[in-house]
Amino acid sequence: THGIASLYEAFAPGEAFALAQRLEIHHTPKHGSWLNIAEIELSALSRQCLDRRISDLDTLNTELTAWQHTTNTNQRGIDWQFTTDDARTRLRHLYPKD
Repeated sequence: THGIASLYEAFAPGEAFALAQRLEIHHTPKHGSWLNIAEIELSALSRQCLDRRISDLDTLNTELTAWQHTTNTNQRGIDWQFTTDDARTRLRHLYPKD
């Protein structure tokens, strides 16, 4: 499921080729995917910039541009601290019982 070859295992060659032409594969980091990072950024945007009613599009664009500039200037990173051991402890209900 992590490459184009898996399409040829699941579909006929012609259909697999057609699907492969439409896909763009993006490999995610081993610890925390880009989607998690995007969700964190959208949450920060909501809390820091969009936490009030903004009356018009021009004001919204000005606010978003200022927030984006500040965020990019600060160059903050993501500090992943949720380890595999933490997951096994906190999410034990999701793991199969022996």
